[in-house]
This record gives sequence, C-alpha cells and structure tokens, in this order.
Amino acid sequence: MKSKLITTIVLLLLAALAGCGRQTEAPQSQLLGQGIGPHLAVRPSGDAVVSYVSSTEDGHALRFQLLEDGRWGDVRTVTSGPNWFVNWADFPSVQPITENLWAAHWLVRREAGGYAYDVHAAVSEDAGQTWSEAFRPHNDGTDTEHGFVTLFPAGDRIGAIWLDGRNMTGSHDVPGNSADAVGMTLRTGQFGAGGVVSSEQIVDGLTCDCCQTDVAQTVDGLVAVYRDRTPEEIRDIYISRFVDGTWQEGQAVHDDGWKIAGCPVNGPVVKADGSTVVVTWFTSANNKPVVKSAWSRDSGRTFAAPIVVADDGVIGYVGLAMLTEDSVAVSWLCKASSQSNAICYRAIDSAGKLGTVEHLETRGVVPRMSVPQLAFVDRQLLFVWTDKADDEYQISSQFISVHSVSDGFSLAQSR
Repeated sequence: MKSKLITTIVLLLLAALAGCGRQTEAPQSQLLGQGIGPHLAVRPSGDAVVSYVSSTEDGHALRFQLLEDGRWGDVRTVTSGPNWFVNWADFPSVQPITENLWAAHWLVRREAGGYAYDVHAAVSEDAGQTWSEAFRPHNDGTDTEHGFVTLFPAGDRIGAIWLDGRNMTGSHDVPGNSADAVGMTLRTGQFGAGGVVSSEQIVDGLTCDCCQTDVAQTVDGLVAVYRDRTPEEIRDIYISRFVDGTWQEGQAVHDDGWKIAGCPVNGPVVKADGSTVVVTWFTSANNKPVVKSAWSRDSGRTFAAPIVVADDGVIGYVGLAMLTEDSVAVSWLCKASSQSNAICYRAIDSAGKLGTVEHLETRGVVPRMSVPQLAFVDRQLLFVWTDKADDEYQISSQFISVHSVSDGFSLAQSR
C-alpha cells in the first residue's frame, strides 16, 4: 500500500510539472577529466563510482572517481598498459561488490590483433585503494573477442558475465544462416579476492556479437539480459535467470522480431527491486527505431507487454533508474537536430503513463558513438557521459535534482 501511494504521488507531481510550463536555470554539469567510455556504479552505501579510460604517453589507463557529498573525488588509477583494446561500446568498469570488495575489468589485445582481445580483471579489498595482480576470467586462450563484461555480486564472490568468441572461426561476425552456425557465446564465471576463477558456465550458445550485457539481483536470484541471435538473424532481447546454481536457458523479454544481418551494438539494461524487474532496450524491428521498457512481477519469469518509451529521433544506448516498483526513469541517445545528438530522458510507469521528454544540457558535443550512463543516487538522477569539446573527449556528469522544475521529474517521495 505504501509503495502504491508513493507511486501515485510521483505520477501526480509528474503530471503537474509537465503542464506548469515554468522555467528555471539549467543544472550545471561537472567535468571529471579526459577520457571515453564511462561506466557508472553505485556502492551499497549509495555513493557512486564512475570509471573511464584515459590516454597516457604509452597507452591507456583505467581511472575512477568516487562521488562523496555531491562532489567527485580525486582521480585514481587501477592500472595502465600499452596494448589495450579501446572501444567506445566495449568499455571497462570499476564495480563495488561490497563496501570494501571491489572488482575491475579492462580489455587487452592479443598478439593476433584486430578483434582478438582478452578480458583482464583485478580485485580490491580496500575500496579501490590497492588492486591485485591482473588475471583473466576466461582461460580458452583463443585469438578471438572477449568483452562486453558485467561484474556483479555473487554471494560472497564476484560474478562476471561476458561475450565470448572462442567458437568463432577467424572473423568478427559469422553469418548465422544455418542451424549449426558457430558464433558468439555468452559465458559467466565467478572469482574471489585471489582471482581464482570457478563456476564457469555457458549461458547462451549463440548471441549478438557486440551488444552490452547487464545483470540485476532479484529476491529469487540473479537475472542477466543480453541481445540474442537466432540462425534466422532475429536479434531480440533475452533474459536468463540464475536458479539453483545454474543459468537457465534464455527467454525473450518480448518478441520484437528484429531481423538484422549485423550487430546493432545497442544493448539492454535491467533493474530489480524484490520480485519486480524492469528491462529497457532499443529495437528497430520493421525499420522503426524505438526504446521500450517491460515490467516483470515474478523475478523475470514473465513480462507484461512492453511500453514504448520513445519513437522519435531515437538512436538508442539506453539507461535506466528505478524510482519505485511502478516507476522508472529512462535515458537514451536521440537526435536533437540534423547535426547534433542529445541525451533524452523521461519518467514512465508500469501502466504506461509517460512523463515529459527532456534533453540534458551538455557543455560539448555528445558523440553518436557513446553510451551515456544513468543512476539514481541520493534521490536524484545522476547522468555521466562522454563530451567532445575542442577536439578532446571528456567525461562529464550532471545531477537532476528534485528542486529542478524543468527536468520533468519529481523524486521527493521515491525509494
């Protein structure tokens, strides 16, 4: 009853704000530093951690900053190296597992070059102050692609799920036009502070080659979302549930029926609260680019019909923040004009009510090839993205607070 009341209050305020037409000064963004590929995570305490890749004199470095009292702290470095695989879509991460146990991953090229690269990982037991020696969560040793990693808590261990190309035969994209097609797989494993990998499993034997993955914790266990691939080249969003120590066969969140011969490089996101699961994704089935969200009330076993979040000028690269069990904020990259991109966002609820579409104010140009990040931190929406200004890529962030009347959201009564 309390949750329903909260949701009602949120939505009534949304409607009032959408119609009031008042204007206030746009919130100012904070510039973190030079880099690309931001990843945004939230500690159990509620503090946010952003990581990104910066160029160095001899290669690249994985940096991160901790948000405390509304300000980003000093830049810290996990590791650096000369032979990394750096890509706007397949970006590294720093992920708090508990308050003190953290994990990080980055991508290192193999000698074969091209799309042959490995996942490297490290563990910190002191909240990012020091890091272990690097290790690989996979041990196949093939000159193929390994990436699009999601790190997550797995009991008292660290879980990882990734796209794994060990079955591929020398090309980045193997046509899936027959039942025995060999292509990208989705695999998972667990490791502890010592870096010993165990419980490696294959989740799906044929997936899209280069779409981001995501994982959430429900009251009944973990769920993972990813873009599947059939031999007929249908590439819809699937979900797999972790039940009794095993990842179950993936099931479609919704049968969009998007048939496309190549990977769209546009992955899903998932959030959970108890048995409520929300998945948000991009599809261009029937040549109609849209962003959709779907609710599950039974920990991802079944989903209601999806809600169309946006269908005008949509590029994709979605973000998701759960406000209550019945309302979320969704972000996506959109076309602001014929020559520029923007970060769009709005609130929606499980009944299909839509808040006003807003555009985030950015200091520079938002590259089309980027994946803006969104989280709900201290009852505010926190955006982190890649800006391009003066021919330099930079990481920017911005809060949308409950006191901003032009943002289209009211989060004062949210979870």
